[in-house]
Amino acid sequence: MAFGFTPKHTEELSLNEITQPQFLALAIETASKTGWKVGYTSENGFIAYTDNGMLSWNAEIKITIDKGIATILSASTGSELMDWGKNKKNIAKFIAYYHELSLKFSGEELNSKYEELTDQLVPAEEDVLKLPPATTTEKIQNFFSIFKPTEGYFITPILINLNLLIFILMAVSGVNLFEPDSESLLNWGANFRPLTLEGQTWRLITNCFLHIGIFHLILNMYALLYIGVLLEPILGRARFLTAYLLTGILASITSLWWHELTISAGASGAIFGMYGVFLALLTTNHIEKTARKALLTSIAVFIAFNLFNGLKDGIDNAAHIGGLLSGMVIGYALIPSLSKPSEKKMKFGTIGVLAIVTLLISFILVNKIPNDIGTYDKKIKQFATLETLALEVYNLPENTSTEKYLQSIKIRGLYNWNKNLKLIESFNTLDLPSEIETRNRHLKEYCELRIKSYELLYKAFSENTDQYQTQIENYNKLIEAKIHEIGN
Repeated sequence: MAFGFTPKHTEELSLNEITQPQFLALAIETASKTGWKVGYTSENGFIAYTDNGMLSWNAEIKITIDKGIATILSASTGSELMDWGKNKKNIAKFIAYYHELSLKFSGEELNSKYEELTDQLVPAEEDVLKLPPATTTEKIQNFFSIFKPTEGYFITPILINLNLLIFILMAVSGVNLFEPDSESLLNWGANFRPLTLEGQTWRLITNCFLHIGIFHLILNMYALLYIGVLLEPILGRARFLTAYLLTGILASITSLWWHELTISAGASGAIFGMYGVFLALLTTNHIEKTARKALLTSIAVFIAFNLFNGLKDGIDNAAHIGGLLSGMVIGYALIPSLSKPSEKKMKFGTIGVLAIVTLLISFILVNKIPNDIGTYDKKIKQFATLETLALEVYNLPENTSTEKYLQSIKIRGLYNWNKNLKLIESFNTLDLPSEIETRNRHLKEYCELRIKSYELLYKAFSENTDQYQTQIENYNKLIEAKIHEIGN
């Protein structure tokens, strides 16, 4: 039972007395009997894929021939951590059929079958089976190699390390490892419409490197690792990093548009973006046809499962969808430059245009998304400032003259309470949750009580009488009760 990133199993098979061309012909006949689809063939071996259906387990089988020994590698094409022995059974089935067919064909028949294959063979100078290592996945031999940048796998480990570092710093600062609270997430840069749209647009990217607990981090980093080893070798460093950051920003904006009061964090929007890029490439001829089918199945199952899982409470599916769709658009936009790898101007020109267009769209959308909660928060802060000014009446020294009292009650008190009353009435133009609207009604009643209390206080000072004292005390009791009601 293989376990690890991309579970795989390898066995060796001796050619014995047959030649390398004869073995290749016999091995391809065996692959056909086994039900595999051969997608790549050279004089040094071939690459084939199982075809067990979209929702079934599938594998990539690579057979390479060197010095009379055939190395057979079966590797899962899905994103599972464990194959439950399927890769081993895959190879065992092939070897059993191989020995069965070796008794059926003569050397001359195998030579004839090899001749029929010659038109399909990749030229020796272009044979990827002779390029060590053949795939980026093979570079990840152990746990620690996941975090080490290498050729073809450079940006992915840097992104993983950055996410891990930020999580460690959060934990060291006292943030809960399993369920960080809202305040902690906001302090570290989570996406939240009232804050992001009020000038803190940097949250569109910082939230992509935060995670809501260690399990959230582990799941996202595994998904990033899986798509990174598949996609980064195809895109290269610059395209991969650009696509990751741009889809992350667009995923964050989609989340802002969909959610009014949700605190959003996590790399999943950007990761879905990279799956979108890969999905776009898999619908074109940029990737070999047989490999395309197996990978398309794996990617489609991953996307479908995670989008369905995203319907649960607490998961920001809007960011997933935004990342996926923007990733597909960016993926298609990158194809012309990928088709002409030698043209650097086209490569960096495409990257530049994508960055400019994304930032322009982001700027327009950020200014179009309504932010009634953010506007409300700003006005509530203004309310608090005016309230503080109005309450200064009660802090005047005991030796203050009657004239100064009257002036303070009128200019500082009544003026600011009436200003707050108009401020509360302006809330009617905002689309606010029902609980906030209820609170606003209490605030309005609070202001009205304050105004009546100050008006009686003004009369008491201007007439130099105590006859309003009982009424003033009654109003003060009502005010205290209203403050308690608002606080709850």
